[in-house]
Amino acid sequence: MALAGRGVCRRAVSGGGFRMRALIQPAAWVIHALVPLRPRPGDCCMMAQSPNPREIPAMNLVTYLGKQVLGVLASYRNGDIAVDICGVYPQWDNRLRVFFPRGHSLQVGELATLHLDNRSGVDEFDSAIRVYRASYKGRVLSVEDDWALLEPRECVLMHGFAPVVEITESGYAFPPDARPEHPVPVSPLVNLPRIEGRDRDNKVGVLITQAQEQPHTTVLAFLSSEDDDIFLITFPETFKSRLLKRNPHCFFVMDERATFTFERAIQWNYTIIEGDAHQIANGSALFESVRQAFIDKNPWELPFFLREDLEMYHIRCQRVVCPGIRD
Repeated sequence: MALAGRGVCRRAVSGGGFRMRALIQPAAWVIHALVPLRPRPGDCCMMAQSPNPREIPAMNLVTYLGKQVLGVLASYRNGDIAVDICGVYPQWDNRLRVFFPRGHSLQVGELATLHLDNRSGVDEFDSAIRVYRASYKGRVLSVEDDWALLEPRECVLMHGFAPVVEITESGYAFPPDARPEHPVPVSPLVNLPRIEGRDRDNKVGVLITQAQEQPHTTVLAFLSSEDDDIFLITFPETFKSRLLKRNPHCFFVMDERATFTFERAIQWNYTIIEGDAHQIANGSALFESVRQAFIDKNPWELPFFLREDLEMYHIRCQRVVCPGIRD
């Protein structure tokens, strides 16, 4: 399956001016404040241009994510998944202004999913995942040049394992999925391949799986090999696990945010891997080898291995899109 997306490799980006056509009036959204958390120090000074206070939703993404974040956008294009790396500028009304350094082919009305988080590096990620992150399911309202404007259909902003804000478009219903679940093929590997040492400081990546209507994104700790294979863990009840059992074809996105940050350098260094998921049998020699290497890189993941129903996946790389520069 060919990838229809674009990666951005260590490419400088500037905000520049922003011109948009007349915008469609926003749909009615239901916004729930779930946990009375406060944004991190400094977030409030990174917000978008302030609107009339009376027009600001009680809870909005700008408050928690700030005015600019890196984003991984996934959409369906001609029966395939398109993956784009973009700069995202949350608005006070929870729309997103999205900039694509290499352009895009999104059309008005198209559905897309963005993974967003406000980490500045990797140190914030541990067993508590102390950053704000969201999977934003949106609809394209308008496009112009290298920009697009999205409105939310459904979005849950998380901090750690707690939901902070839920945004739901009026009338939105989670799409049913009648596709049957099948066992994921067993990994053909016998021995653990050589681990990619240059990814040691890069603790987490974004898994993109194929859900109904629009792709699903989730952030995960991972282990990578010199052959660009990916190893990750999850549990049977998770949405990503069920999606992989319906279609094991997926994408995994790694960035070098441990070195390059939006605020300091605005240089992006992403690697997008396309592949098929295989399961590694619990109790096998390969499982034990991956477990030891995984914990050595991500020690906070150790408690997860205490569960007997833990699932270990091997994403066998088919091709690498936009190889990251790991000098």
